[in-house]
Amino acid sequence: MAFDFQVTQDSSDPHALADWWAETLGWEVEPTDEAFVRRMISEGYATDDDTKLHNGSLVWKEGAAIRHPEGLTRAPRVLFQLVPEAKTTKNRMHLDLRGVGDDPAALVDKLVARGATVLHEASQGPHHWTTLADPEGNEFCA
Repeated sequence: MAFDFQVTQDSSDPHALADWWAETLGWEVEPTDEAFVRRMISEGYATDDDTKLHNGSLVWKEGAAIRHPEGLTRAPRVLFQLVPEAKTTKNRMHLDLRGVGDDPAALVDKLVARGATVLHEASQGPHHWTTLADPEGNEFCA
C-alpha cells in the first residue's frame, strides 16, 4: 500500500515562511476558515491565544500550509509548524527545486533578493546546483 504524505517544516514564524515558500514555488497558501476559528473559540475548544492576525486574517498561530495550485495529486502538502527553538544544525532532509528554467543563476539571484542566502555551489558530472537557505536558515537546492 502506498501512502500519501506531507512535508512538515519547523518554523519560528510559520505564516511568513509559508508565504515565502508559496511565492518561491508558485504554490498557494491554504486559506484559513476564519469563521471556523471563531466558532472553535466561542465553543471553548480554543482561545484567542491560539490565534494571530496575519495579512489581516485571523489564523491559527501554530501553523500554516501551502499546496500545489493544481491540488495534492501533483505534489505533497507542505506544513510549517511553530516551534520555540531556532534552527541550529544542518537539515537532514531538504527540498531540491526542479524545472527551474534555462537560467538557474537568475533564479538564485531572485531568491537571494527575496531573502535566501547562498551557502555553496556544487556539481557532479554535467549537473550543477546551488545550495541556499530560506529566510529561517533551512537548506534547499536550486
